[in-house]
Amino acid sequence: MVYLLVFLVGLIASSLGSLVGLGGAFLIVPVLLFFGEIGWIEGMNPQLAAGTSLLALVFTGMSATVSHAKKRNVDFKSGTLFLLGIIPGSILGVIANSQVNGQSFNLYFGIWMLLLSFVLILHNRKPKPFNSTNKIVRHYIDHTGTEYVYGYKGSTAVLVAIAVGFISSLFGVGGGALMVPAMLLLFRFPTHLAIGTSMLVILLSTVVGSSTYLLMGNIHWLVAAAIIPGNFLGGKIGAYFSLKLKGPLLVLMLRLLLVIMGIRLIYQALFM
Repeated sequence: MVYLLVFLVGLIASSLGSLVGLGGAFLIVPVLLFFGEIGWIEGMNPQLAAGTSLLALVFTGMSATVSHAKKRNVDFKSGTLFLLGIIPGSILGVIANSQVNGQSFNLYFGIWMLLLSFVLILHNRKPKPFNSTNKIVRHYIDHTGTEYVYGYKGSTAVLVAIAVGFISSLFGVGGGALMVPAMLLLFRFPTHLAIGTSMLVILLSTVVGSSTYLLMGNIHWLVAAAIIPGNFLGGKIGAYFSLKLKGPLLVLMLRLLLVIMGIRLIYQALFM
């Protein structure tokens, strides 16, 4: 019965996550830890939760990236550049995760999510004048025919990717919750392109992170087997519906999800 619930959690979480470019682990990791606390999944701890979540997110990233790519909502050139920072960042995140306990994990995770939501609340959705000094400039035409110009410096992109890889492996979240705001705020990506490219980043970061957790023996295989089918289906569902919603609405949904989960995790760490 518990593995059926895990499957449903994976389906719902990855549907919501790929809808806004997060991947779904912001729901999966806390639920796995909760199931461990009440005895439904024996031996579950932050290391197993993060490693198992990252392995399952490989399939979310794979299915969502393919779906977004068919709609031309993925910047593969930028994703390849981000990989240069994701690899070392992901390995460092796994090492850092091994040093935290469950209470500290929930507290840090919750604070991080609230900080991200606060940054997005302050964000002015009206594009600032494009910075022509950027070394890398991209052009994008969305499904409505609207043309966008965005860009970034290569060194900045790699540094952001290191942080994404670190956060991804530390919390087992795939990095989307950090990459989407970075692409929106720093690189001026259009919202739909940021979400699609974020799923590619999630795919890349989770392959590296989960491989490292695998080498350390921190994968719960039965839980992973239950989550993966739900994550794969959910990735396709979220990618399909993301184009049905307007960019500002997707950003609002991202804010609300981050606030709700952040408050819950901090409360759990301090009072439970």
